[in-house]
Amino acid sequence: MTGFETIRYERPAEKVARIVLDRAEARNAQSMRMLYELNDAFDRAAQDDSVSVIILAAAGPHFSAGHDLRETDAVQVVTDHRRVGTWCGFGCAGAESQMAVEKEMYLGLSERWRNLPKPTIAAVQGKVIAGGLMLVWPCDLIVATEDALFQDNTVSMGVAGVEFFNHPFEVGVRKAKEMLFTSDFLTAAEVHRLGMVNHVVSVDELESFTLRLASRIAEKPLFALKLAKEAVNVAQDNQGRANAMQTSFAYHQLCHSHNQQIHGLPIDPGFLQRTFAAKPGA
Repeated sequence: MTGFETIRYERPAEKVARIVLDRAEARNAQSMRMLYELNDAFDRAAQDDSVSVIILAAAGPHFSAGHDLRETDAVQVVTDHRRVGTWCGFGCAGAESQMAVEKEMYLGLSERWRNLPKPTIAAVQGKVIAGGLMLVWPCDLIVATEDALFQDNTVSMGVAGVEFFNHPFEVGVRKAKEMLFTSDFLTAAEVHRLGMVNHVVSVDELESFTLRLASRIAEKPLFALKLAKEAVNVAQDNQGRANAMQTSFAYHQLCHSHNQQIHGLPIDPGFLQRTFAAKPGA
């Protein structure tokens, strides 16, 4: 598939597609263009009958530093792009524009990827921060390197968690609260013990191990794989996941509105000052 600027689309083995985040110089920070390209690549793999399993990987030492906070044309990119969801009002005043963009790009895309009809595997190395979780969590399986670190630091930004609020279903209620309250990183060993990660491997093994796992799964009948995935997703939704997601997204938007009224920005400006003082890169 040609024309991608921020990702690579590969066919590393029979019945396996691999999508690679390719902004290593920016620690794979997610611009709106990257997210739309990622969605296009997922669509291609989902609609290709010769693909049974999709791997999501990332170039460079870190999987993703989250949303690209330096992006200046985010709303314009969303406004100009073909819609993925049905939400509207991207150019409206007040809280409406912020909510519309995030419902399309963050909650909407992550939920869409979770429900792709084919098994997906995230191959994760280095840091996975905030918005990075919303790429990893929609995947069915996660393989992480021993050095992988997972963080939702949005409470430090004055926001009540990332838009795709899957924390309680990933690490359990107690750890989810600690993760949010402290903004601390969770190690690969911790999240493996808690059931969020399926396998922990060395950095050198990540690509080969994930590809072997994908190829083993791809041997199974695709229709059975699709229905098995949907059955587990429905079971999780019946536990209240979908309702909890909508409530947390509303709280997330309330935090943005509050910060906008108090600080003139959708997040606490103190976080930006601390972040860009410490990390001059993107």
